[in-house]
Amino acid sequence: MALDGIAAANIKDELKSKLLNGRIDKVYQPENDEIILSIRSLKKAYKLLITANASNPRIHLTEKNKLNPMQPPLFCMVLRKHLASGKIIDITQPNFERILNIHIESINELGDYSIKRLIIEIMGKHSNIILVDENGIILDAVKHISHEKSSVREVLPGKEYRFPPSEKYDTLLLDEENFNFTVNKSSSKKLQNLIYESYNGISPSFASEICFRAGLDSSDNVDVISDNRLKMLYNEFKNIVEKIKTGNFSPEIIYSEKNKIIDFSSMEMSQYSGLKKQKFSSISELLEFFYTERDLQYRMNQKSQDLKKIIANNIERCIKKKNIQIKTMKEISGRDRLKLYGELITANIYSVPKGTDSYTTQNFYDKDLKDITIPLDPELTPSENAQKFFKQYNKEKRTFSALQTQIKQNDEELEYLEGLLTSVQVSTDEQNIKEIRQELYEQGFIKKLNHPKGKIKPVKSKPLHYISSDGFNIYVGKNNRQNDELTLKFAKNTDIWLHTKKIPGSHVIISAEGKEIPDNTLNEAALLAAFYSKGKNSALVPVDYTPKKFVKKPSGAKPGMVIYETNKTAYITPTEEAVQKIKKVD
Repeated sequence: MALDGIAAANIKDELKSKLLNGRIDKVYQPENDEIILSIRSLKKAYKLLITANASNPRIHLTEKNKLNPMQPPLFCMVLRKHLASGKIIDITQPNFERILNIHIESINELGDYSIKRLIIEIMGKHSNIILVDENGIILDAVKHISHEKSSVREVLPGKEYRFPPSEKYDTLLLDEENFNFTVNKSSSKKLQNLIYESYNGISPSFASEICFRAGLDSSDNVDVISDNRLKMLYNEFKNIVEKIKTGNFSPEIIYSEKNKIIDFSSMEMSQYSGLKKQKFSSISELLEFFYTERDLQYRMNQKSQDLKKIIANNIERCIKKKNIQIKTMKEISGRDRLKLYGELITANIYSVPKGTDSYTTQNFYDKDLKDITIPLDPELTPSENAQKFFKQYNKEKRTFSALQTQIKQNDEELEYLEGLLTSVQVSTDEQNIKEIRQELYEQGFIKKLNHPKGKIKPVKSKPLHYISSDGFNIYVGKNNRQNDELTLKFAKNTDIWLHTKKIPGSHVIISAEGKEIPDNTLNEAALLAAFYSKGKNSALVPVDYTPKKFVKKPSGAKPGMVIYETNKTAYITPTEEAVQKIKKVD
């Protein structure tokens, strides 16, 4: 599912129809590799999102609002200097590459009009956003590429801009001559490879589509295809090119039978005719829809990676400590025998021979009065041997008492950390990650909290809000702070509280509002509790539920930790499809 040259052509046509002759009002850089241009065109305001992140590079119009740093990055300042109030006079796609050039006319430092180019290269991990002056000299780029990083092409201020090297044909210049030449030199290739490896901007998926339209198997080798059928392939390819030239696009997303997105395209994909498709009125709407969730997940993974590592390391530490505690418990499990030895020696003090390594006597604590052999240190007197056993017994008794407390504390910490890790994994917004980071700092797992200069103070995040099929409000905590807030402050005594049994997860509250909760609502709330837990990928997840009045927080308990009683248990198999059917309030 790559943004190919056809999609880029579709974007170019849309942007030209809406932004040509528009003025750039503002420039923002909400992420290190992302900029947003605020543009006024035809008496309407637009926001143009351009991102060069390695996983989801793209350019399209957007309706989303994003938080921006109070102190703009250097690249943003350079763009503002050169592009502010600039007029968009053209948008081009050179050689049908996944590259768009936005040509912008603005006034330079001398008061003269000059034309800059904002170049967007959509090329996976090599994606970039580059500003070039009227002479083709790079003014700045969101990613600097030095000679050490790439011996092929430097992207640095002051260097001449050069297009990424390519040996492919410009797809829009397709003709029989270059097609036949390509066929002759690629006889051992598969038909799909013939197309996407020879022509710019054609993805493997769309190369397969061209073959399908020609009635050919994309996995067949070129050398087994007759000239007539190769002619059919060329004709279908040419038809596609003509549609691109005339702007005949039809953006769509294709879903699998399990309702998962399997592909998107700017043109109808006939090879998926039997599957569900979702049509869009513009390529920007499609990309906004498609990338929103993927981009969010990517950003969350980037921002939470260090937190996951910190939590995972502490979980590993707790597990190691638990193993040591279990081993120690086994080692001192025979401590009562030490006391028995000491008491039997003391009772028989005058009959225990000196200088022997063992002593056998009747065990008067045993109901059958069986004999017992006591190991002795021949270097010690009977009295000293007895005192040695009593001393060792008292030491192991103290160890046992201390271990009971330590095991309880370690188990609670392990449960707490696993809950935190689950909270990080289900996080859907940056504020939630910041709250979890703050909590880790307050609990002593992070020694120092970095507050980047100029960053906006985080707004308190809100729990997830759903409405059941019966019209009841359901709230889901996304972190321990929210869990405590929901359960201890927000929920009323008659509301229903839900949580997975002995599994880390979110607190879920059904707001009863004095009404009896129907079974459907209980099942939906239990589904949410199971889905937003460590057991989300398991079957028959146990979910406890009880009126909130039975839920208490012990004194000194860690955030999110509660105890409860008189509960019932539901068993739920959570699925994303089932959760999506519950109405979510943004």
